[in-house]
Amino acid sequence: MTIEQYIAQQEIERQNILSKIHFAILNADKTVSAQIGKMMGKEMIIYKAPGTFKYGLSSVKKYISLHILPIYCVPSLHSKFKELLPKASFQKGCINFTSEEAIPFEILKSLLIDCSKIDLSKIREDYLKSKKK
Repeated sequence: MTIEQYIAQQEIERQNILSKIHFAILNADKTVSAQIGKMMGKEMIIYKAPGTFKYGLSSVKKYISLHILPIYCVPSLHSKFKELLPKASFQKGCINFTSEEAIPFEILKSLLIDCSKIDLSKIREDYLKSKKK
């Protein structure tokens, strides 16, 4: 299945925001490539940076979910955007929302630009080095 087909299969009122988020991720973070895959038992758009998962975008029964590994790895990013997006529901590494109003596009773009600067491979490498000591 292509990304376009995945988006076209979602509820009509979600298709535009899913497309906007998809292209915002690709425009903000040139390190990722996108494909349809499964994560946590759900089909979604998966964005991988070299060697690692970085983002996921899904439309489930009650909400849209944007999985963002950098906010899980960098607590200051999580805190900053949780405050800026009070109408969205934040989990450890994802943001759930039901409407475009809950995740204004300009704030979303800022979040993605901040996340694009995070090198997850380096974070993992540093973690593994510290664990060996």
